[in-house]
Amino acid sequence: MTAVSPLAPTSYPTLPPIAGVHFASTEAGIKHAGRTDVLLATFDKGTTAAGVFTRSKCPSAPVDWCRAALQSGKARALMVNAGNANAFTGKRGRETVKLSAAMVAEALGCRPKEVFLASTGVIGEPLDAAKFDRVVERLVAHQHDGPWIDAARAIMTTDTFPKVATRTAWIGDAAVAINGVAKGAGMIAPDMATMLSFIFTDAPIAAPVLQSLLSRGVTGSFNAITVDSDTSTSDTVLIFATGQVAGAKPITSTRDRRLAGFREALDDLLLDLAHQVVRDGEGARKFVEVRVERATSKRSAKRIALSIANSPLVKTALAGEDANWGRIVMAVGKAGEPADRDKLAIWFGDTRVAFHGERDPDYSEAVAAAYMKSQDIVITVDIGLGKGSDRVWTCDLTKEYVAINGDYRS
Repeated sequence: MTAVSPLAPTSYPTLPPIAGVHFASTEAGIKHAGRTDVLLATFDKGTTAAGVFTRSKCPSAPVDWCRAALQSGKARALMVNAGNANAFTGKRGRETVKLSAAMVAEALGCRPKEVFLASTGVIGEPLDAAKFDRVVERLVAHQHDGPWIDAARAIMTTDTFPKVATRTAWIGDAAVAINGVAKGAGMIAPDMATMLSFIFTDAPIAAPVLQSLLSRGVTGSFNAITVDSDTSTSDTVLIFATGQVAGAKPITSTRDRRLAGFREALDDLLLDLAHQVVRDGEGARKFVEVRVERATSKRSAKRIALSIANSPLVKTALAGEDANWGRIVMAVGKAGEPADRDKLAIWFGDTRVAFHGERDPDYSEAVAAAYMKSQDIVITVDIGLGKGSDRVWTCDLTKEYVAINGDYRS
C-alpha cells in the first residue's frame, strides 16, 4: 500500500447532503479484492447535466458514451468504476458500456442515455459487464446521502487520499450546496478535463448554462494542473444539478445576475479539487505554483508556464531541493513563445535569483537553498515583453513516481 502523500490535507470537510442525490459504493472485484471499486449515484427526475472530456484521440468507451448522452442534458444516474479504464477495448468495450447503462436504467426505470459512465484504471484490458450485473441491484437498494468521502474512496486508483470539497452559494435568497469528488494522481496534464471529477448541486440550472459554467471553470483549474504531462484517455468532469433547492427559480440564461455567486463558488471548488490532485501526484513531495508574468499574451504565458511545469529537469531539481534556475531559463527558451534572454527575471518565492539575463547580483545560494526545502514552492518568471500573465500548478518528480508506474500493471 502506498503511503499517504505528505502533501495530503490534514482533515477533510464534511459534505452536506444534496437534495435529489443518492449514492452507494461496493466491491465488484474489477482489479483488486478487498476494496470498493464501483460507485453508483442516482438523481431525482429533472436533474440536468454538463461535462467536459479528454481531447485524446484515443478516448475510452465511457467517454464516447457520455458525450452522446449529454445531448439531452438530462441525468438519472452516474456509475463509476476503478481498476479498469475500459479504453482501447474495441467492440467489447462498447458493448460493456451499452450493457452496463442498460442494467442501471432497468433498475431505475429510466432511459439508458440518462445513465452516465466513467472508468479509470488499466488501459487495454477488457472490462466484463457481468461484474456490474452482480452489484447493480445491491447498489440501488442501499442508496444513501452520505458520507461523501465514501464516494471519493470508491473511485481511487493510485490515489493515496480521497479528494472531496464543498461550497455554499446563494441564488437569490436560496442557499445552494455544491459538492465535489475527484480522483487522480498520475497521467495528469491539462486537456479539457484531466482525471475524473464529479460535481453535484441542488441548484436549478438549465443544462446549457451548466455547460457554460463548467467549460469556463475548468480553464483555470483542471486545465491548469500537470503531474507528468500525460493526458489520460478517460479524463471526465461531470456536473449534475438536481434543482431541488427550495425558493429559487430556474436559471435558464448565462446572463442571469443570480449566477455570479454560484459561478464564484463553483470555480473555487474546482480549483480546490484540482490542487488536491496535484498534491497527490504520484510520489510527489513538493506542491509547486508556476507564475508567468509580462508575456506577450495570456496564452503565451500559459504555454511558458506549462513548459516549466512539465520539464523533467525542472521537476527533478525540485525533488532534489536544488535552486537550479538555469533549468527555468531552459524551459522558457524551449517553449516556442516570444522571450528575450536579457529581459528575463526569475524568483524562487520572494528571492530573485536571475535578472536581466544573468544571475541576480544579490543572489544568495543559502537563502535559495533554504526556500527549496519548503513543501509549497512558488516559481515566478517575468518575461518582460507584455502584459500577459497566467499560472499553473505541478509537483516534483521523484524516484517513487518511477516505482509506481514501473509496477502499475503488476
